[in-house]
Amino acid sequence: MAARGFAYFVALVAVFSVAKSDPDPLQDICVADTSSGVKVNGFVCKKDADVTENDFFFSGLAKPAVVNNTVGSVVTGANVEKIPGLNTLGVSLSRIDYQPGGGLNPPHTHPRATEIIFVLDGELDVGFITTANKLISKSLKKGDIFVFPKGLVHFQQNNGKEPASVISGFNSQLPGTQSIAVTLFGSTPAVPDHVLTKAFQIGTKEVNKIKSRLAPK
Repeated sequence: MAARGFAYFVALVAVFSVAKSDPDPLQDICVADTSSGVKVNGFVCKKDADVTENDFFFSGLAKPAVVNNTVGSVVTGANVEKIPGLNTLGVSLSRIDYQPGGGLNPPHTHPRATEIIFVLDGELDVGFITTANKLISKSLKKGDIFVFPKGLVHFQQNNGKEPASVISGFNSQLPGTQSIAVTLFGSTPAVPDHVLTKAFQIGTKEVNKIKSRLAPK
């Protein structure tokens, strides 16, 4: 049943990519030359003679990743930075693994893509918040699919006693991720304390405590 559901998911991602967020390609392939140093809307293309099958291959989503952080989840991306052949194709994947009993992918946004997830294993509580400040949430189990609209704040949390994992599809080669807490309390240069104290109605001590907990280890 899960295998059939995953096949549906792959087909859905294929349809999903037709309405992609990234610009349409103007050639068959444009394998990213990430070493060129040239900044464009995407990456400049490798010379055709330098393109190989490995530019279109990645095996990093096959196994669960080791979770070793305080939030209890880890994201493994399969985007243009890992698969140069995705350049200009407007699609990418990720795998997210969650620890049992509350492993959390904290509230975040993808500014350049809509996300669709397929639950490989376990059970999750997921949700997103609309611009009208309405929470849209649901409990998912193995084989379920859920969509997070482009740019909206969303999250996933393991609500079971076993590890959980999902495959995520995006209609962008590089969807980008902004974690709300890390963005506001861990930016460089730092967001001024007086902005954070007023926005969150907390004191400077609380701001500094949060910043210390989110500082890079």
